[in-house]
Amino acid sequence: MPSQNLLGVPETRLPAEPEVLADLETMTRAEVAAAHPRSSLAWALLSDETAARGAHLEAYAYARVGYHRGLDALRGAGWRGQGPVPWSHEPNRGVLRSLYALRRGAAAIGEESEVERLGTFLDDADPTAVAGIES
Repeated sequence: MPSQNLLGVPETRLPAEPEVLADLETMTRAEVAAAHPRSSLAWALLSDETAARGAHLEAYAYARVGYHRGLDALRGAGWRGQGPVPWSHEPNRGVLRSLYALRRGAAAIGEESEVERLGTFLDDADPTAVAGIES
């Protein structure tokens, strides 16, 4: 079911990152994050890779960087702390993946209040994001 924007706040749509996507084809996740430190997608993917190895604290730290870079990008695109950030707009996926990765990392280290806060943030941004990330 699509979400309804009851507040009338416009959707935030981040610009595409074609250079990041191109580098993901030929570089390691760590190299991409180093080459594009402002990209929340690069940090989210590095967090995913690190979590898959079981290095949860390191994955949490990478996700935290992606989260903050994502907040910077959202604010730069006119977001004012609320409103839709649709998963369907592919350039938004890095921010949403960073939120998801940070929530996963918070759960791994026992930060339950952070897990709840990030779950609410994800749901408020786009209730379909978690399903999209997990599929």
